[in-house]
Amino acid sequence: MNSRTAGAARRADAVLFDLDGTLLDTAPDMVTALNQVRREQGLAPLEFALARTQVSNGSSGLLKLAFPELEGEPFEQLREHFLTLYAQRIAVETALFPGFERVLSTLEQRAIPWGIVTNKPAFLTTPLVAALNLDRRAACVVSGDTLPERKPHPAPLLHAAEQIRVAPQRCVYVGDAPRDVQAARAAGMPALVALYGYLSPQDEPHAWEADALINQPRELLDWLELT
Repeated sequence: MNSRTAGAARRADAVLFDLDGTLLDTAPDMVTALNQVRREQGLAPLEFALARTQVSNGSSGLLKLAFPELEGEPFEQLREHFLTLYAQRIAVETALFPGFERVLSTLEQRAIPWGIVTNKPAFLTTPLVAALNLDRRAACVVSGDTLPERKPHPAPLLHAAEQIRVAPQRCVYVGDAPRDVQAARAAGMPALVALYGYLSPQDEPHAWEADALINQPRELLDWLELT
């Protein structure tokens, strides 16, 4: 774990998580749906490791990778078809990243509320979170269409803080993309980057000016001084 604020107070009153690539490993189900679309179009499946790097960029990022030549209405039609296929297998292989059950249990035992702030639309977020029984545990779930704004705008994070009744500066946000850090900074929250998430070789997380980079979920507990 690397921190640019060594020695600073680390304890927070609430923790907010990005969903895909931070809290949940959704890549297996999303890439399966993507490759089904490619097979239907007579194309070979993409390598999982390559497609995985685009999962945090949502359906548009994945479809641009799979069909770089498409644009306009044909692109949108294929994207909608992909979303339909993905919704049908929303939680077949998706699971918490290894070590996250301990993180969530520790937060709950310490009465530290945790929530989800994602750009994933509610029609996918709601059934996914429910399928993994996280809806009963999360203090709030803010989807990509809960508000008119999405990350990197700070509004979703500020809305989450308001829902759980914790001042933004007393929350910490964990994500795996530059927009996550940007949103947290704009909201006045410390930002942590999940290096185990869906980063590509071109990403430079050390340049994102996060408060810490964590290699695995349990390091969040160290940063929060809960171990």
